[in-house]
Amino acid sequence: MGLPGVRPPVPRPPAAGRQAAGHAVAAATAARAGVRAQGPRGTPYHFPVGDIKDYDRLSKEAWSRPLPLRCHDIAPHVAPFLYNTVQEHGKTCFSWFGPVPNVTISDPDLAKDVMSNKFRHFEKTKFPALSKLLAEGLASIEGQAQAHPQPYIPARESQVLEDLGHAEVGDLAVHPGQVKTFVEKLKGEVATAVSRPVRINSLLRSMPTENNKRMNQINKEIESILRDLVGKRIQAMKEGESTNDELLGLLLDSNMRHVDEHGQSSMGTTIEDVIEECKLFYFAGMETTSVLLTWTMVVLSMHPEWQDRAREEIIGLCGKDAPEYEGLNRLKTVTMILYEVLRLYPPAIAFSRKTYKEMKIGGVTYPAGVMIELPVMFIHQDPDIWGSDVHEFNPERFAHGVSKASKNPGAFLPFGWGPQICIGQNFALLEAKMAISIIIQHFEFELAPSYTHAPHTVITMHPMHGAQISIRAI
Repeated sequence: MGLPGVRPPVPRPPAAGRQAAGHAVAAATAARAGVRAQGPRGTPYHFPVGDIKDYDRLSKEAWSRPLPLRCHDIAPHVAPFLYNTVQEHGKTCFSWFGPVPNVTISDPDLAKDVMSNKFRHFEKTKFPALSKLLAEGLASIEGQAQAHPQPYIPARESQVLEDLGHAEVGDLAVHPGQVKTFVEKLKGEVATAVSRPVRINSLLRSMPTENNKRMNQINKEIESILRDLVGKRIQAMKEGESTNDELLGLLLDSNMRHVDEHGQSSMGTTIEDVIEECKLFYFAGMETTSVLLTWTMVVLSMHPEWQDRAREEIIGLCGKDAPEYEGLNRLKTVTMILYEVLRLYPPAIAFSRKTYKEMKIGGVTYPAGVMIELPVMFIHQDPDIWGSDVHEFNPERFAHGVSKASKNPGAFLPFGWGPQICIGQNFALLEAKMAISIIIQHFEFELAPSYTHAPHTVITMHPMHGAQISIRAI
């Protein structure tokens, strides 16, 4: 106990800690001054977490208030901190993700330069421990490995898409409820974890916290289910069972053919590789397609005139029969609707890259270690690019194709751009087009009175309180 009336001394951090903190502040100050001297403006650095507190505060405030129905001006609601920063400091500006400078680039031409850089000077932002839990399939490969991917991806994409257009998920559907339940749980836990600053995140992931224990246990359950499914599928293939009607069989069959043709010493696919691709299929493939379908049904419920136009087109082409693969490309109205939904409600609201060395972007030189944020949602809703009706649902803007939908032919990038574009974009659009066509053929739908319009991002953008939709068979 201290002496009465005498204030105890304030504990000071250890000398090493004070020195590290001083270096962090000095480095951040130098980086800010160097970038700002070249033009871009941004927020001041606040040791140690940067803008994380403001980010959390503004997000909670915005997410507590829903938007009016039929309101598609969603950027201030979904990403309020980023929206305010861009409004105050310009389309190219910077903020702070912990001690790491985060540069936002809303110019589509500069964004394309970053994503299409063939020399891989911009790396994907990595959270190694967390990405291992989610999925480390083909989508995570970079550099030389990306140029020479694993051989189990069949070369004839159109044939694979056609096969899958008539296929089921197959063995992956043996335990769909189990896998989906575990995936949703893990996605929620990981989303919570990735909201923390990067360096803090790396440290916390190695600690035996309750959250980490839950994530690891869920991941073990998912991998156990998938390992069992893969083993059963391999055994069935050895016994002569057909593999051409589902994705897992196609992956395994393609790999077996590769090994047969090039010998056992050839680099084939391991069981772990297949498990990662299955996880990627659920996390990235199912998630992207499901949120696209969800927002499409929500938006078509808000704009029933477009629901009617799409139904007229589908029935005129297919009647009440399920659309054939060849006929999907003739569904122009449905394609325009899906593109406009992707413009207004992109599954990923931004892409992130990181400079591994000093790099120049748009005349500004950035040091190594800077995060580059490419805000897809802001580019998609920029009135200077898309016109005064940018916040209106108007599929007609895509009547003459993506390249003529805006003033900048490269301003539509829901799946990315260049060599690192989403490898599953064609399959995702095929799936979505097939599914929404069948739904519109057989049902009319409208928003239920309980629906609350509150777009919200947890890895992907989805309705915060769910999508309550009333459906009537026709």
